[in-house]
Amino acid sequence: MTTATVSPNTAVRLQSAAGHDTAALFSERLAVAGRPLSAVTGAEIQAPLIQGGHVRYANLDYGASAPALSVVSAYLNEILPFYASVHRGAGYASQISTSVYENARNIVRDFVGGRAGDSVIFTRNTTDSLNLLAGCLPTVDGRPAGDVLYLDIEHHANLLPWQGVPHRSVVAADTLAGTVEALRAELEQGGVSLLAVTGASNVTGEILPIRALAALAHEHGARIVVDAAQLAPHRRINISADDVDYLAFSGHKLYAPFGAGVLVGRPDWLDAGTPHLAGGGAVREARLDGVSWATGPARHEGGSPNVLGAATLARATQVIAALDPDRWHAHESAIRSFLVEGLHKIDGVTVHQIFQDTDPDTDTIGVVNFSVEGYDAGLVAAYLSAEHGVGLRDGRFCAHPLLKRLGLPSGSLRASFGLGSRLEDAQRLLAGIEELRRTGLGWDYVVDSGRWVPANDTRTYPDWAPNTPGTAGAAPCTDD
Repeated sequence: MTTATVSPNTAVRLQSAAGHDTAALFSERLAVAGRPLSAVTGAEIQAPLIQGGHVRYANLDYGASAPALSVVSAYLNEILPFYASVHRGAGYASQISTSVYENARNIVRDFVGGRAGDSVIFTRNTTDSLNLLAGCLPTVDGRPAGDVLYLDIEHHANLLPWQGVPHRSVVAADTLAGTVEALRAELEQGGVSLLAVTGASNVTGEILPIRALAALAHEHGARIVVDAAQLAPHRRINISADDVDYLAFSGHKLYAPFGAGVLVGRPDWLDAGTPHLAGGGAVREARLDGVSWATGPARHEGGSPNVLGAATLARATQVIAALDPDRWHAHESAIRSFLVEGLHKIDGVTVHQIFQDTDPDTDTIGVVNFSVEGYDAGLVAAYLSAEHGVGLRDGRFCAHPLLKRLGLPSGSLRASFGLGSRLEDAQRLLAGIEELRRTGLGWDYVVDSGRWVPANDTRTYPDWAPNTPGTAGAAPCTDD
C-alpha cells in the first residue's frame, strides 16, 4: 500500500555549495583503485535506469553480502558434480564430499591463526555462531558462572543472543581509549565470564583494538569472543597472536555463496555446552528416552551440513590469505578516502563515526556511513539505485541502539566495498549525491511495503526473476 509520495516537482531543490570538482581526487587514486583487486562474479551486470537505458551496476553493499569471488565460483562448479551426503556415505561422491567438508575446517583454522586444538564449527551465519556460543557458557551448580559483557555499538547478532543469559552492557565512550577504560571499569567489578565485541563496526567501519581487549578480558578472568563478520573480509586475523578465545564470521560477507558461517575457538566450553541443533550426527548413541551427545564440532552440527557453503567459505579464505596485504589495504583505503573526502565537500551531507580518535588510515575498513540533509535515507537509496545504478544500504543496519546514539533513529546510508570494487563506483555515488543536492529528484517515488520505490516503474527484470519490485520482504524495523 502506498503511504507516501515524493515528486520531483515538490521536492526541495538545494543548490550544492561544494563548488568542487572530484577529478583531482579521482586521478590521485586511480592507479591504486581503478580496477578491482580480485575478480568477482557479477561485476559487469547491467542495471536498468528508471529514465531508460542501462548502466554497469555499482555495488556498494558489500557489507550486507559480498559478491562471490570468480575463483570461488569456478571452484563451486568444479566440486558441484561430487556433491553428496557426508560422514555416513560409503559411495565415491560421499567420500569426496566428506573429505572436502572436513578439510575446510583445517583451511579456516589456518586462515584465522587458530590453535591446534581449536574447534571449527560450521553454522548458518555469524548470528547462528554467536547463538551457539550463548548456549555453551559455563555454569557452576547449574547457575551461570558469570555475565556476558558487551558494548552498545554491537550488531544485533552480538547483542540479542546475550540477552537470554546474565549480561551487562557498557555505553561506548566517544573515543576508543575511553571505551577501553569503560570496559576495564566494568570488568573490575568482577563476575564477567565473557566479553563480546565486534572486530569492526558494521555501521561505520571503525576497528576495535582486539588484542588490547583480549588482554583486558583475560586480566580479569574472562574470555573474549569477537564478531568478525565485517573485519574478516578486510583484515587478516590471528587469534593465536591476539589471544582471542572465540571468533565468528560468515561466508556471505567473505566472497562465498550459500551463507555458511563458522565459530572457531577453545573446545572446553563447546564440548560441555548444550548441543546447538539436536539431531542426527550430533550423537554417540540415541535412545527412546535419552541420548549420549558427541563432542567436537559434530556436537553442534546436527542434521545434514551445508557442504558447499563450508567448502566455498574455505576456498574464499585461501584467496584472501594469498593477497598482498599492502596492495589490499591501499586499494581499499584509496576508495574510502576518495569517498569520504568527496562527501565532506558536498553541502548538507554528514559522514558519521563513533569515536573521535579513530585513525581513518589504519582503523577503518571499507565502510562509510552518511546522511543527506532533507532526505529520508531510504528515499536517497531508492534514488541512487533507480537513477544512477548504485546499490547501497539504508536503514538502521541491525544496530538500533547505536543508531539512536548517533542521533539517527530513522536510519542513515551505508556504502561498503571490497576486493571487487573500483574507484568509479564511489565516483558514481558522489555524482548522484551532488546531483540530488543540486537539482533534486528526477522521478516520483512512493512508499510501498515499507520501502521507497519509483512510482510507475516499468523496468523489466531477467526472465527467471519475478518482474516486481523487491519490497515484499522489507524488514519490519519501524518501531522507534
